[in-house]
Amino acid sequence: MSDVFDLVIRQGTIIDGSGGAAFEADVAVKDGRIAAVGPDLARGAEEMEARGLLVTPGLVDIHTHYDGQATWESRLQPSTLHGVTTVVSGNCGVGFAPCRPADHDRLIRLMEGVEDLPFPVLKAGLPWTWESFGEYLASLEPRAFDADIGLMLPHAALRVFVMGERGANREPATAEDIAQMAAIAEAAMHAGAIGFSTSRTLNHRTSDGQPTPTLTAAEDELMGIALALGRAGKGVLQFVSDFADPDAEFGLMRRLCEASGRPLSFSLAQSPVAPRGWRRLLDLLEQATADGLPMKAQVAARPVGVLLGLDLTLNPFSLHPDWPKAASVADQARLLADPAFVARLIANPPPKGNALGTALLHRWGDMYQLGDPPNYEPLPETSLAAQAMRRGVPYEVVAAEWLCANDGAGMIYVPFLNYADGDLDAVHAMLTHPDTVPGLSDGGAHVGMICDGSFPTTLLTHWVRDRVGARLQIEQVIRRQARDTALAVGLADRGLIAPGFRADLNLIDAARLRLMPPTVRHDLPAGGRRLMQAAAGIRATIVAGAVTYRDGEATGALPGRLLRGARPA
Repeated sequence: MSDVFDLVIRQGTIIDGSGGAAFEADVAVKDGRIAAVGPDLARGAEEMEARGLLVTPGLVDIHTHYDGQATWESRLQPSTLHGVTTVVSGNCGVGFAPCRPADHDRLIRLMEGVEDLPFPVLKAGLPWTWESFGEYLASLEPRAFDADIGLMLPHAALRVFVMGERGANREPATAEDIAQMAAIAEAAMHAGAIGFSTSRTLNHRTSDGQPTPTLTAAEDELMGIALALGRAGKGVLQFVSDFADPDAEFGLMRRLCEASGRPLSFSLAQSPVAPRGWRRLLDLLEQATADGLPMKAQVAARPVGVLLGLDLTLNPFSLHPDWPKAASVADQARLLADPAFVARLIANPPPKGNALGTALLHRWGDMYQLGDPPNYEPLPETSLAAQAMRRGVPYEVVAAEWLCANDGAGMIYVPFLNYADGDLDAVHAMLTHPDTVPGLSDGGAHVGMICDGSFPTTLLTHWVRDRVGARLQIEQVIRRQARDTALAVGLADRGLIAPGFRADLNLIDAARLRLMPPTVRHDLPAGGRRLMQAAAGIRATIVAGAVTYRDGEATGALPGRLLRGARPA
């Protein structure tokens, strides 16, 4: 008897992405799409036994930065190690197209500063076979990946392309500048951009300290671009902002959404400076959606924080005059194991008034040992400061011990957003709000400080199974990370296990699912290093009907392709 289907997954527990209750069934795949869901389906050329496993849609991560990595690498890791089968890059207003040859280094320095992607890595890795945004998409068209990838048109690149030095220096755009940016934006949407992204935060700076070119872009500039998306009838708007004046900034976004008719999302997190500010923004968002506006907030699955380590971008001693920056990790670890050297560091501290030290490197009360498995909701009494005070030793002594762990591979976790209360109750409220979607993983970026491409596994382990406190239902998590995220960027053909939808799937052993500690790899262009974090318990990931990973190991299949714009259901 001939095979009816290409692949049949047998007797799994289906979490179909709709939010409905789990059920047991077979799932059949034909020609890259789901062909049938039900009991006792006909034979497939390949059969996979899923009894005792969850079968979920492939997960969709709408906030990543694989813009450079996709030009030199086929695996969009770490995201694809966590069941992600579709990524959207070009967020936060940064990217590499459009770009004139004279501005290559300028955009690299911006990406280096904003997303912690080292200049030598990007200099060696980017082929620069494009100038326009359409040419950039065309350069990715023939490439094969382990997930589908869509690209946003980044405001910083667009502004510099049109305005040159004036744009980089944040000068006001003229009417002619705005008209040119709008024309390029409209063409980019027709060429296949997922949308347009911009940044309005002081946290985004070039590697030499200059604010992002888009920081102070006026409303007429943003409106001109938003209306261009409206004329195209395509694309979403994505914003990152400090929200120094929440009402004024939200009012701007609301006007852009109203005038253009295009969906808009913005990054939302709890700030330690204004720990209740996120609630005001959700109130404003509720009113906007009640008025019929297609607006969403992107929220994180855990604290937004950085990792400090000897083989990472920074560690607590990076600013000390006696710190041997050029020494190997092994030599640095040996020095830190010497109490006399640590005493010397303590006796000769960094110069006072250094903002980096105050804001990050010496926040002893906000530092935690990451551990194995990594704990992203640590108790305040486990902080570095608390341990040092209990032992009656200087903070630096404990920091040195933590960094020396695992032969110098020890990491210190410093949450700086979403942890003002010492727990994740605020995150729970954000994750369960009907006007939010999971986002902000920054997969592919911050390679020496952050590894949040693992957010999806945090949702499925910490929030569904392991947390002490309020949790989330598995059906809710899968719907939000698969179907809701897909719809938020116009990809209506995925995120559901139902006939006709794209055959992006995961087989998950829920009881054994585990987030592994981050590790460091030196496998980027020019020998650059990056943080990588894997998961155990994802038995298989399937993209367009092809198995891309089995038990975390790549199969060699690369069915993922460039996504050109929205997809109908």
